[in-house]
Amino acid sequence: MSSNLAKGSFLIFIGNIVFRVGGYVYRVLMASLLGPASYGILTITLQFQGIFQVLSAAGLPPAIAKYISQYSALDEEALARQTIYTSLKIMICLGIFFGLAMFFFVAPWIALNLFKKPETLIPLQYVGFITPFSVIVGAFRGSFQGVYKMEYILATRTVEQIFMIIFATLLVLLGFSVAGAVLGSVLGFAASAALSVFIFLKYMGKYIPQPKKEDKFPMKEELKLAKKLVFFAIPVTVTALAEMGIYSICSFVMGIFLASNLIGYFGAADPIARLPLVISISVATTILPASSAAFSMKNQSLLNKYVNSAFKYGMIFVIPMCIGIAMLSEPIMSLVYFAKPEFVLGSTALSILVVGMTFYSMFAISSSIVQGIGNPRIPMYILILGAAIALGLNWIMVPLFGIEGGAFATSIACFIMMVPMLYLTFKLTKVKVPYGTFGKIILASLIMGMIIHFIPKNSYGLILSIILCPTIYLLGLTLLKTFDENDISTIRRFSKKFKPLYKVIDKILKFIERFIDK
Repeated sequence: MSSNLAKGSFLIFIGNIVFRVGGYVYRVLMASLLGPASYGILTITLQFQGIFQVLSAAGLPPAIAKYISQYSALDEEALARQTIYTSLKIMICLGIFFGLAMFFFVAPWIALNLFKKPETLIPLQYVGFITPFSVIVGAFRGSFQGVYKMEYILATRTVEQIFMIIFATLLVLLGFSVAGAVLGSVLGFAASAALSVFIFLKYMGKYIPQPKKEDKFPMKEELKLAKKLVFFAIPVTVTALAEMGIYSICSFVMGIFLASNLIGYFGAADPIARLPLVISISVATTILPASSAAFSMKNQSLLNKYVNSAFKYGMIFVIPMCIGIAMLSEPIMSLVYFAKPEFVLGSTALSILVVGMTFYSMFAISSSIVQGIGNPRIPMYILILGAAIALGLNWIMVPLFGIEGGAFATSIACFIMMVPMLYLTFKLTKVKVPYGTFGKIILASLIMGMIIHFIPKNSYGLILSIILCPTIYLLGLTLLKTFDENDISTIRRFSKKFKPLYKVIDKILKFIERFIDK
């Protein structure tokens, strides 16, 4: 089981990287091909795509994974397989319902009455084509997770991203504009759904045997199973919608008050601002089972170690990354969107929004720790509160300050979420706040930021910063004695996997060791 968990965690991490990198490539390509106004329409459309996917899935994929794993462990194969069939029935019905509702009712009302932007109508209607495919993919991914076959999830995610990027690019180049970009997503999910069905039929029989003829599942029992799945899924759905709201509310409000080209500038900044989340979400994914194990064993010293390490490693990477992006936002936007130089007008929004992602990163790590020690509803309540605050602030600030107001409103909401989450994390785990470590990381990051301040804000300055700043930052951490012997041994053990670089890394570690208090 432990090898399955280790392998599964690694594959899920790779899957998250594939998903996020694919998403960045898709967005950058679409922004470069479409231009600000059309990309602004796509930015609005993508928010509704995510919301309707969550509503159609109804939080059932995690429920499928949980109950398949549970029933398989109890050798109840009939129940395990029925979990998939029952969930599929629910999700396909919801997918078709929300797809039709989006096409015929929701999209026309949003485009013509709420946003008063007729050009958004067809792209929004095409979102309705995605939901039936996305729910099939979600159901089967849940079943793959339930039997620890994470490589199947990785395969479907990779196919989804590749097909989406290729077809969206081709359709936009052929002149289908925003509608082509959305249809690319439809074809990506369709390809992923086809692969999911193929994998399930060909390989999953080994793990969940086909039911025997005598294993008929009565309607009454299936309704009980459906009720169990739905009750488990409701908090998952609420949490997912609230979390999505933190990201999406800003674009939604902009769709009401701002012109499409301004939304396009913000949409171009948004994926760059979220880059630090790749680090924090990875740390959060790792700390959840670790904190859960330490808490269940009532091993306070181990829990102290895990909690402090999660925040330490998360902050070491996230804070300087956010400071660097904030201070170099203009050359970064110019470099990423070199084909459309006008996107540089989103650089101020990027500088503000990436600060909010620093706060959200700390929230994400804290949230996983609190969930790991058995309090899953606390992050849900704080997320709902944060989404409500984000909506209120955006409604006030977007009309007054444009995209910069939206970025500022989102950052404030993230800060308000972070503060109680951090407080509750240390209170519930009974771990002392490592003020010294926090202070050293922030100070080293600020020193690095001071160096960036005197570097020209152009392409050459960006290259110079990428070369110079990591060295300055690492030197600052070393001189401030941020690292300890456990950090050095962990890095040295991990670096052995990269043999060509090991000698260089080992020399750096030996230098750092001179400053560690023995």
